[in-house]
Amino acid sequence: MHKESTAVRPAPTLPLIDVAALRDGDAAARHAVGRQLRDACETRGFFYIRNHGIAPELIDRAFDEAERFFDQPMDDKLALNKALSRCNRGYEPLRAQTLERDAPPDLKEGFYIGQDLTEDDPRVRAGKFNHGPNMWPEGLPGFRSTMEAYFTEVFALGEVLMRGLALSLDLPEHHFRPFLADAMATLRLLHYPPQPPNPSPGEKGCGAHTDFGSLTLLMQDDSGGLQVWDAASSGWIDAPPVPGTYVVNIGDLIARWTNGRYRSTLHRVINVSGRERHSIPFFLTGNPDHVVECLPTCLAPGELPLHPPITVEQHLAECYRRTYA
Repeated sequence: MHKESTAVRPAPTLPLIDVAALRDGDAAARHAVGRQLRDACETRGFFYIRNHGIAPELIDRAFDEAERFFDQPMDDKLALNKALSRCNRGYEPLRAQTLERDAPPDLKEGFYIGQDLTEDDPRVRAGKFNHGPNMWPEGLPGFRSTMEAYFTEVFALGEVLMRGLALSLDLPEHHFRPFLADAMATLRLLHYPPQPPNPSPGEKGCGAHTDFGSLTLLMQDDSGGLQVWDAASSGWIDAPPVPGTYVVNIGDLIARWTNGRYRSTLHRVINVSGRERHSIPFFLTGNPDHVVECLPTCLAPGELPLHPPITVEQHLAECYRRTYA
């Protein structure tokens, strides 16, 4: 376990990677991006990406609709309470989740969106974890269509990045295609009120944690507040918003898959901006039935896997049990 320092260091900074070549570059250019991803994943587990291909207008609309949702009366939000959903969809009130052990509950409210599956879908009937229908607000025209369009675009970007990760690991570019087929993913709208002047000991917008799945693609507003643990300096560094970029980080599933070669890094949010903060993370998880076991390119001669094989569904269900206990 790390030992926290009291200061947040302004340096070093996170890598910034241009990913345009992963979509339309030649083989040499795609492999060059793969090498940058490898360095970022081995040293930080966090990086910015630019030239991601998602229209700024769609991103702006997603933020506008998220703000409209959280600005609603509490009764309207609670009508979509996630507690009413069997598949973790809908509204999550303030302090409903505790991501940092032995810390107060997180000072944030959220709204969960996933693949919108009907009750008669075979995966829903089979009781697959986190599979089912979304919950949508009434009286917010444009909310659903905007979020569904944004979900589709960011999912496609996640697929592009997974191709880059395959190259970074000396694997065929489409190695992760079976993992991405019928993949689980979650779009989460988050609202952080300003940090209280006199917070409870350890109270934060979002406690220190690593993410559960494979990749997280975060779009944040201009309030700042995201901090990433830097093992080299044993301190927290800021990951401020950079116009035109996403913040991307590796989750626990990729760390497990790579035998710890790629880092799933602790991060947290403390909203000291004095105003409301909004962010929209997208969590790409994977096909629930896909078995994750150590990749052959991540084992040195004579080295053994650190973890036994596990399905994506088993891994995710255990992570949820830990943070909602």
